[in-house]
Amino acid sequence: MLRDFENFDRLFDSFFEDFEDVFGSGREKNSRRGIPQNYSWSPLADIYEDNDYFKLKLDLPGVEKEDVTIKYSDGYLFVEGERKPERESENFKYHKIERQYGRFFRRFEVPREIKEEGISAEFHNGQLTILLPKENLRKTEVKNIVVK
Repeated sequence: MLRDFENFDRLFDSFFEDFEDVFGSGREKNSRRGIPQNYSWSPLADIYEDNDYFKLKLDLPGVEKEDVTIKYSDGYLFVEGERKPERESENFKYHKIERQYGRFFRRFEVPREIKEEGISAEFHNGQLTILLPKENLRKTEVKNIVVK
């Protein structure tokens, strides 16, 4: 019975490692891909697409756009930066701090069919939106085939 718990524990750990590999969250083990090891948190993100773009939206409230860096390399998009804590002053004192501060990082594997030179980003009201334009792929029409 103890062996069953050990196997479950390993399976559970493996699940979360796979989840982090697929979605680019959490601390990465492999620093050879340019992944920093000294970050504190990872921003939440939505990823979707329309006919022309793959789109990523990251929540970065309290972060200045000057404190965000976006890089694209070899099929990966890297977003990193820092949310700086507010300093206590004579006028106020913290009683509880729940928001995360410090360096953040996210890595996303992106589809190969994007136009690298057309990647753009905009930062508005604490939300970073990254647009990855799709290549003009040859679209095939669906044709009915008549069976003779």
